[in-house]
Amino acid sequence: MFTIKICGVTTVDDARAVAAAGADAIGINFYAHSPRFVPLERAQHVAAVIPRGVVRVGLFVNAPAEAVCGAFDALGLDLIQLHGDEPPEFLAGLGARPVMRAFRVGSEGVKPVAAYLERCRELGTLPALALVDARRPGQYGGTGQTADWDALANERAMLGDVPLVLAGGLTPENVATAIYRVRPAAVDTATGVESAPGHKDPDAVRRFVAAAREAFNQVAQDNQWDT
Repeated sequence: MFTIKICGVTTVDDARAVAAAGADAIGINFYAHSPRFVPLERAQHVAAVIPRGVVRVGLFVNAPAEAVCGAFDALGLDLIQLHGDEPPEFLAGLGARPVMRAFRVGSEGVKPVAAYLERCRELGTLPALALVDARRPGQYGGTGQTADWDALANERAMLGDVPLVLAGGLTPENVATAIYRVRPAAVDTATGVESAPGHKDPDAVRRFVAAAREAFNQVAQDNQWDT
């Protein structure tokens, strides 16, 4: 669906700059307690300038299903990102709308993630993507803290066929290393390309996208040699 996502975009100018830099997904944050929160009226303006072909993602934390579906439909979003404590049963209330389920992984590794996804399989509500972020107690992401890349690399097979999106503390300086070590399907960053919370640094965005794109291309070439 995408390979490079920039999340927490709050303004029309930032949305245009992120798209121009070559990111293929842009995230709009609807969590009211986040410094990157965007009210629905402003989100409509931000979503309207995102070019065709760039995935529009709405991030929600423990919001009612009606509110999630309403925002998705009103803005013409392409993907719902659930970043709270939503149980597998919650996904059933979103109808056929595609979902990326975010997981905050700590010392227990991806075993809880695998158990969650298995329950989703039983219910027929498997998310399209699984995003893995670092856990920090009391926070729902955007901490700038990196996940345990080596543990993810060793345990990612436990996720089955659900594509892995790597998030958590990714920057222009470390994203290539993260891609080489974890081999995710995609990467996602917010704080790693900001000049201040909710304000993207266009140069950092360009460098992040370029570094990630080069790393993904190199991984693809490596995979060709291995086959």
